[in-house]
Amino acid sequence: MSLLVVGSVALDSVETPFGARENVLGGSATYFSASASLLTKVSVVGVVGDDFPIEQLEFLKERGVALDGLEKVTGKTFRWKGKYGYDLNVAQTLDTQLNVFEHFQPKLDARARAAERIFLGNIDPELQLRVLDQVVRPKLICADTMNYWITSKRETLLKLLPRVDVLMVNDGEARQLAGESNVMRAAAAILRLGARAVVVKRGEYGALLVSRDESFYAPAYPLSEVIDPTGAGDTFAGGFLGLLDRLEDGSVRSLRQAVVMGCTIASFTVEAFSLDRLRTLSLADVRQRYSSFKSLVQFDELPDHVA
Repeated sequence: MSLLVVGSVALDSVETPFGARENVLGGSATYFSASASLLTKVSVVGVVGDDFPIEQLEFLKERGVALDGLEKVTGKTFRWKGKYGYDLNVAQTLDTQLNVFEHFQPKLDARARAAERIFLGNIDPELQLRVLDQVVRPKLICADTMNYWITSKRETLLKLLPRVDVLMVNDGEARQLAGESNVMRAAAAILRLGARAVVVKRGEYGALLVSRDESFYAPAYPLSEVIDPTGAGDTFAGGFLGLLDRLEDGSVRSLRQAVVMGCTIASFTVEAFSLDRLRTLSLADVRQRYSSFKSLVQFDELPDHVA
């Protein structure tokens, strides 16, 4: 088992209807590794500035996350500032400061190059391709992207897709990339562009997996209180790939379980600001909610006399 994530480690300032936090831990690689490390060993490749409070990552080290690939360079750490209204599916970006992340060039050591499963966080597709040029023989490659890259680096993104096993996007990104208004049509078009499977992250409505063999949908776990949805998508990815790495399996059955695991861990993330809930989360907590999840969506066939 070996899982690598290449992405951002950041400081976020977030406001929701339920409060606000300034300069708290964020970033795709951070959320991903906090989630995946509940299930397997994770290596992180990223960059932070000399202003980054490195002690904030101590809980990841305690879970066995390898941070050797996290560079610390002169300058300021990547920062994002956002605001949510009562529709927590939509974030309003107030400020983005790339800082040292603007010149990030992923450099993989021997351990990272040998990773069996790789998550390419939401970074420039040119950098995603450079990562793939450095790895040896990964069994599964998963990539995230966003509307900015779909617009500004479309040709590069199209070169990436045939090298990707799973592409993770939200509804709008899937439609934008495929030029289709219907999500199922969009997913099918992305498969034709080269990806072997597509996971459409749908926020509070769950996640949809579409491959050439089948489609599978998992709803989001119902919660009475959602505080901060920041990082839920990367947490989903961590649960998804973390379970596949733990199972060492890529069968249809395991992919379905991985989607549910992603939704399960993401449901914990949104219960508090930043990574506060993930810091204390245990695998026992996750297993219990995963089991509850199963009972929520299980039902019987209609009896024969109903026709």
